[in-house]
Amino acid sequence: MKLISYLSLFLIPIVIFYIIVYALFQKKPVFELFLDGAKQGLTTVIEIAPSIIGLLVAVGIFRTSGALDLLCNSLAVLKDIIPVPIEVIPLAILKMFSSSGANALLFDIFKTYGTDSYIGFTASILLCCTETLFYTISIYFMSVQIKKTRWVLSESSSPLSL
Repeated sequence: MKLISYLSLFLIPIVIFYIIVYALFQKKPVFELFLDGAKQGLTTVIEIAPSIIGLLVAVGIFRTSGALDLLCNSLAVLKDIIPVPIEVIPLAILKMFSSSGANALLFDIFKTYGTDSYIGFTASILLCCTETLFYTISIYFMSVQIKKTRWVLSESSSPLSL
């Protein structure tokens, strides 16, 4: 185990050194390429920042207003149909919108029920096996500059689209 720990300490610097040496042997302008990549990264951050901020604010309002709890309590009728603990339903709903919000909720579940409990295991598996659907859609369509996304979810979830 210590070997893996030591190896992981040196792996990233070795990879960076390898990339620099390879680029130098190819006679590429390493620093200029690095600056171009950094500029492109900052441009991407600036382009997607409004949607990320809006999404985080919306999730915060949704969670603190009690609307998430109201929605989850109304879905409690599904407890008999779906054999999932009722405590993880808010996590399933929140994960579609915000991964960081879902992580915060997961830590709340861990504090309340424990990491080794059935609810803790279920929440962990749920968090690992789901996607931040609305976040991914908004970031993807913002980056390719598509503004009309009205039918995205209905088309992608249609059995005919498979």
